[in-house]
Amino acid sequence: MRDPFLGRKNKRPGIRLVEVDSWIDTAMFQAGQTIRHSYQAYSTWMNRFHVGGFKRLVVELLSDGMSFGVLGAALMLFLAIPAFDETHDDWLQSSQYSVTFTDRYGNFIGNRGILHNDAVPLEEFPDHMIQAVLATEDRRFFIHFGIDFIGLVRAMSENVQANGVVQGGSTLTQQLAKNLFLNSERTIQRKIKEAFLALWLEVRLTKREILKLYLDRAYLGAGTVGADAAAEYYFGKSVRDVTIAEAAMIAGLFKAPSRFAPHANLPAARARANEVLSNMVEAEFLTEGEVFGARQHPATPVDRSNNYVPNYFLDWAFREAQRLGNGEDFVLNVRTTIDVGLQQAAESAMDASFRQFGTRYGAGQGAMVVNEHDGAVRAMVGGRDYGQSQFNRAADALRQPGSSFKPFVYMTAMLNGFTPDSVVVDAPITIGNWSPRNYGRSYRGPVTLMTALTRSINTIPVRLSRSFGIRKIVETAQLLGLRNDFVMTRSMPLGTNEVTVLDMTGGYTVFANGGRRATPYGILEITNTTGTVLYDHETDGPKNDQIVDPQYIAYMNSMLTSVVEFGTGRRAQLDFTVAGGKTGTTQAYRDAWFMGYTGKYVAGVWFGNDNFSSTRRMTGGSLPAMTWKQFMIVAHRDHDIPPILGALDPRGVMRNRDQLLAGGEVGGDNVSGPSPQVSTLTRNMTDTLSNLEKMFRNATDLIEPPVETVPTPVSALPASVRTGMVQNRDASNESVPRTITQ
Repeated sequence: MRDPFLGRKNKRPGIRLVEVDSWIDTAMFQAGQTIRHSYQAYSTWMNRFHVGGFKRLVVELLSDGMSFGVLGAALMLFLAIPAFDETHDDWLQSSQYSVTFTDRYGNFIGNRGILHNDAVPLEEFPDHMIQAVLATEDRRFFIHFGIDFIGLVRAMSENVQANGVVQGGSTLTQQLAKNLFLNSERTIQRKIKEAFLALWLEVRLTKREILKLYLDRAYLGAGTVGADAAAEYYFGKSVRDVTIAEAAMIAGLFKAPSRFAPHANLPAARARANEVLSNMVEAEFLTEGEVFGARQHPATPVDRSNNYVPNYFLDWAFREAQRLGNGEDFVLNVRTTIDVGLQQAAESAMDASFRQFGTRYGAGQGAMVVNEHDGAVRAMVGGRDYGQSQFNRAADALRQPGSSFKPFVYMTAMLNGFTPDSVVVDAPITIGNWSPRNYGRSYRGPVTLMTALTRSINTIPVRLSRSFGIRKIVETAQLLGLRNDFVMTRSMPLGTNEVTVLDMTGGYTVFANGGRRATPYGILEITNTTGTVLYDHETDGPKNDQIVDPQYIAYMNSMLTSVVEFGTGRRAQLDFTVAGGKTGTTQAYRDAWFMGYTGKYVAGVWFGNDNFSSTRRMTGGSLPAMTWKQFMIVAHRDHDIPPILGALDPRGVMRNRDQLLAGGEVGGDNVSGPSPQVSTLTRNMTDTLSNLEKMFRNATDLIEPPVETVPTPVSALPASVRTGMVQNRDASNESVPRTITQ
């Protein structure tokens, strides 16, 4: 029979299965033999270490101990890694800002952030201050290595006997680790991290360094961090000068600062201080006789209830200080731009308006910002009551400006060849499905831009935007300082984009100062604890460059002073100087604005409700304009008021009528622009006009009455105006709500 494993004749032989099977069996046998011989050799070698009796017991214990030790070390490493992850390269530096603020004259006005001062060396701390802390927090501090097992057992025993937590087992080093790296959550994970970090601190620092850090970094209530800051806040002195009674009260704060803070609960603070004095006697730091006087005459904190603090301004300035700081120094002294007198005048004006008219107009909140012409913020009111709401509506609230935005549209027109005398037709206009309407639902036909802005006509800025484009309006607004991201819709020229009072005031400041950049700023200088200047506005701040040609600014000022003299802003008229400004009222009366300026100050006023609900038909020409006027009357006392570039002053006739009738010259610092022609008026006529003016100014009404204007005949318009300025561009189907502004 033929062998089935042989290949065919004249062909290459195949792999024989018998050979493969033989090779596998041989390899497995040899591997087994190798393992057996190796094990026998290992057993023979290990038999040399065989012990018995008592020696074996010792060996077994050592072996098991090493095994469990390795496992324990691995577990400890596993638990320690999260703790060490909490550390960082700059862990010795405080990353929390402590800022002391002064006003423009260098007078202290308040603090923000933590109240922190670590500049007092440990050697200058009084002995009784250190003793009070150690006696209460960690008497064995200089003996243990970060974790005090004896103290822990003692604390557990005390707690068991009292059936509650009466004594803590954490060492001073553990508390420092928590203050530096962790939070106050009550979890096992946090306690494990705390223990490892305490050991880590003990390795890296000396005991004196740990004690100094603890005294400087512990939170002690009222925003104070560190013993020196607490001594300054509660007792008005350095920690170097505290008495035994005061030191005991400060040391009592380490356990529960919110519960024992003397400015909040003086009886509890004194009771806690008495416990600290007892601890000092038990620790044999002082005798009972030495603490007797401190018990009889407990510490009394400084009364800070009547300190005036411009809180809204300080909140904003604190953010600015963090932005302008170098990121390395966290204890800062900041000299601000605020004028406390103007700040109080602004708050008084707002408060009076709320008390007299808040309910009548249904306005629950308001805001005001006051600038000088270079952008320096002299006052900021961010709401009706800081105690009830800390939200800063002056710097942070985004609200629709309504017609107070229109000057930016007209400024764009001036930059694109228009003048106050340019004529545009006030007539119905429809863009897609949107038809803006005027406040009085009437149309005047051809009107000048001067009249259009004075009467706050809605169709004109819309037609202007169709002439030169929405994008150019956005560019102008951003050039003048409005920093928000504008949504370029058809209704934007009527003020439907949201802005802040702070930015709007900065934009109007460019009109007031003749066209120079006026970025609002609240900080003049920042220094650290050593006096090194970190920021100086004169050298580091934005420059007041000329950004708009003064001729165009003069055009705008002539129109904006006309708004106050003849238009919707008449309630803001000042008897002693000319003023420019613009009112703004948004859809459904949700927002009411008055933005105005004199030759000295610029101020923006807003009223409305936080929930965007409607007011009771409040317009920008009512409560905001009256509040602005009330503030300006106080702000301009004893001030020389420079002129406003290009401003009209028709009422200068009334203010200087005796000089005019005597043949004198009309003028002075408060008058600019062309002098009115009044030489033909008699004294009786002048008196009559003056009386009529007073009657109209004293009249009260809820809605500003429309004032008739004489339209320019269309045939008299320039050809470019008739053909280019009134044509509608391509209509859009974009859905925009119907907006009525004043």
